[in-house]
Amino acid sequence: MSSHRKPRTTPGPLTRRAVRIGLFAAGVAGAATAVPAQAATAMPHAAFASDHVFSHADRGHHTQIRDSFTVRQFGKVNAAAVRNQANAVSAGCSADDHCRSVALSFQIVTVAGEHTRLNAVNLSDAANKECTGCQTLAGAYQFVVATPNPLLLDATARGKLADIHHRLDALSRSTLPADELRTKADGLAAEVTAVLHDAVANAPKGDPHSDVTLHRHLDGWPRR
Repeated sequence: MSSHRKPRTTPGPLTRRAVRIGLFAAGVAGAATAVPAQAATAMPHAAFASDHVFSHADRGHHTQIRDSFTVRQFGKVNAAAVRNQANAVSAGCSADDHCRSVALSFQIVTVAGEHTRLNAVNLSDAANKECTGCQTLAGAYQFVVATPNPLLLDATARGKLADIHHRLDALSRSTLPADELRTKADGLAAEVTAVLHDAVANAPKGDPHSDVTLHRHLDGWPRR
């Protein structure tokens, strides 16, 4: 597994939730991006991953955008605990001088094993604090791929995911209102799911209908 982090800033809307599965991650001061790591083929082991994106906009910094896209391939494991979280806060702005805070985290996790114990958590929380007319959006998308045998995403799948990641970055930098941003983020998530379905369909004993799970949580202001 490898990752690099990079913050995004842009000018717009949305508040809280939970669940887990895969792509998007960043730290308090930036967004994280991880590229697929080689799937493990050694003896089963336990695996852990935690990805968190946080954005904060206020009168001193009216716009802050953070996005993260991570891919974590663990191979065969006995147990796995994975966490994906996005938090966005807008504070102290006004209707005439509003803020825009957006945090988006896409996390993709692949695990293998017949009886793997998996604890997946996916959370999002968006908060407006004395911020009239502000746009605040937090979106957490977690994709969990659980197959009997280790799944290693091939170059074609990795290339498609990289393209989706680049478009996610561009979306984060856009000035779209939060409700439109939410719709387009959902569209990118659907593309990720399709890529993973195709990868699983070509894997030994793979079943794309039961082996790929998406956990999605979106929160924000203004509400739809």
